[in-house]
Amino acid sequence: MYSVSVRDHFMIAHSFRGDVFGPAQKLHGATYVVDVEFRRAELDPDGIVVDIGRACDVLKATLAALNYRNLDDAPEFAGKNTTTEFLAKTIFDRITDAVRAGALGPGAFGLDAVKVTLKESHIAWGAYEGRLT
Repeated sequence: MYSVSVRDHFMIAHSFRGDVFGPAQKLHGATYVVDVEFRRAELDPDGIVVDIGRACDVLKATLAALNYRNLDDAPEFAGKNTTTEFLAKTIFDRITDAVRAGALGPGAFGLDAVKVTLKESHIAWGAYEGRLT
């Protein structure tokens, strides 16, 4: 399996509901480093997994919708704990929607899978991975 990864970051504020979150129940900030890995079994006709420039542009645009926001105030997240894992799936969904819409070019239609990893720090991260069908 071939893969290409791109990276960016974003900053948010949020709080969590539930005793399991301890002090994170209070409003706090997070800066995430985001890695998106694109995978495919065979290279496209140009000999690439995906156009890296387009992948960077799509990731930047995806994260811009989250960057510098208090997610507690975002209607699309009402009633949700915006955990690292939850946000990884949210970004995955938005990236794969962009792939299906052609934002990464026609060669990206041959992608098999995408993995989104959010790094909270040098010692903790979460991810979501799924197939493109």
